[in-house]
Amino acid sequence: MIDKLALIYIENKKILAARSRGRDTYYIPGGKRESGESDEETLVREIYEEISLRLDPSLLAYYGEFHAQAHGQPEGVVVRLRCYITGERGEVKAAAEIDEVSWLGYTDRPRVSLAAQLLFDDLNAKGLLA
Repeated sequence: MIDKLALIYIENKKILAARSRGRDTYYIPGGKRESGESDEETLVREIYEEISLRLDPSLLAYYGEFHAQAHGQPEGVVVRLRCYITGERGEVKAAAEIDEVSWLGYTDRPRVSLAAQLLFDDLNAKGLLA
């Protein structure tokens, strides 16, 4: 199982997504935890590395967890996507291995990873993503 943390960053009923260098699929910004890191520590570090946004960990709220086949991995490798939401705002820009950031709506669902598709479904059902 791949343990990944993700930040739900929504504006105007669209969610911020990132595309890594050399990939054609979008992901929800975040990443894998390093040894001993909490969810919040992982998100603060990964979000700054990927999209240059400094998060206040006290403003993160746990949203939910989604499991799906990991994109680009052998059959049976599952990603666990632990999602946090924030009302915090700031300027985002692609950094490190990220080639592009984009605001995606529900109609963009086929462009994201399988785990992110489950998140899109949940956000859409709750009226948070259009």
